[in-house]
Amino acid sequence: MKIIILGAGQVGSTLAENLANEDNDITVVDTAAHKLRELQDRLDIQTVPGLASHPHILEQAGADDADMLIAVTNSDEVNMIACQISYTLFRTPTKIARIRGNPYLQHARHLFHQEAVPVDVLISPEQVVCDYIRRLIETPGALQVLDFAEGRVQMVGVKAIAGGPLVGQELRYLRQHMPSVDTRVAAIFRKDRSIIPNGSTVIEAEDEVFFIAAKNDIRAVMSELRRQEAAYKRITIAGGGNIGFRLAKSIEKKYSVKIIDRGQDRCRWLSENLDHTVVLQGDASNQELLLEENIEDTDIFIALTNDDEANIMASMLAKRLGARKVMTLINNAAYVDLVQGGDIDVAISPSHATIGSLLTHVRRGDIVNVHSLRRGVAEAIEAIAHGDANSSKVVGKPVEDLDLPEGCTIGAIVRGNQVLIAHDDIVLQTDDHAILFLTDKRRTQDVERLFQVGLTFF
Repeated sequence: MKIIILGAGQVGSTLAENLANEDNDITVVDTAAHKLRELQDRLDIQTVPGLASHPHILEQAGADDADMLIAVTNSDEVNMIACQISYTLFRTPTKIARIRGNPYLQHARHLFHQEAVPVDVLISPEQVVCDYIRRLIETPGALQVLDFAEGRVQMVGVKAIAGGPLVGQELRYLRQHMPSVDTRVAAIFRKDRSIIPNGSTVIEAEDEVFFIAAKNDIRAVMSELRRQEAAYKRITIAGGGNIGFRLAKSIEKKYSVKIIDRGQDRCRWLSENLDHTVVLQGDASNQELLLEENIEDTDIFIALTNDDEANIMASMLAKRLGARKVMTLINNAAYVDLVQGGDIDVAISPSHATIGSLLTHVRRGDIVNVHSLRRGVAEAIEAIAHGDANSSKVVGKPVEDLDLPEGCTIGAIVRGNQVLIAHDDIVLQTDDHAILFLTDKRRTQDVERLFQVGLTFF
């Protein structure tokens, strides 16, 4: 596919990296020439310096024969105008835009269509990250929670802790422990090395285990790998920006929420727009403030400012002062692996959270969900089986006979409202949703080809 990416920031460069490794023809546009040079040094891509919304720049980037335009600059307005021009002048088939501003998103249904602003797919990173964090809050003890099949199935990453019933045991004992719950362990990461599990695989303490199950069975499976944690009740959010506000708004009816922000005007705005949240003006890394607000009674402290270093320091301080769990938003991907697992329980990378939403629309075959895992090392995919036994490589075949690439496992199959854990004898049918786990993202294309009926882009 020929894809133009507008914007070489965190999301744009991460996306270019992902797609360039998959034999796509990628061109990146940005006003910052030094960012483009850095990308070109690392990746086999074209770059065009200039303003992404200018027609001659889009023409230089190859918009006249591009299959897809992905506008992820820092400006909503530039993203929208670029999509408009790309459609009007070059008839680009698929246009994806990152839109952050709530005033635009509130009118999305009326604004973003072919007769108005021709954006085919809207990406709102703040909303994606907010949903990501909310799922972690709802699943105490999880490192990552991913929704599939409209939430009926979840894949959960959890760290195995010494003392868990299954730790030190072979995986085949899982069924004996929980005869009424059907689940499948999709992958195990041990000291950054991936292990494709089978019945004789022994789970060790500190393993990062990814398993898949129906949503209602998730907590039961987690209790086999670590002591079951009590549900969170008291939540403190550091940073009242877009993500902090959205998160507080979405959880304030269910949890006791405090939000801390430095800006007086912002605090006033937050207090006017939040109904059940306590708004505090101050610095989240101020020890006195945290102690005054009884940080030791906080179940979860979430640092969501736009300053990585401030988030890390505030989180570490909160943990030292007694917060039960801390989560930290970190934009610099290099920091994520450095901090997670010490004082910081969960490090959240917005670019990796957002990238899945974008990849969903780029993949060949009918791919309805893509999630980036392990900071971009692995991938979980939801693919729909089409065709019949004659035209499809998967329909009519049992799971054990599928020609899956190395490092790929099928975790579950969703058939209508039914969730089937993918045991070897289950036969795939037309319109089944298959949830796959890939420990090696380089094999993504092999999976796409497997689920394609012909060479159609959906």
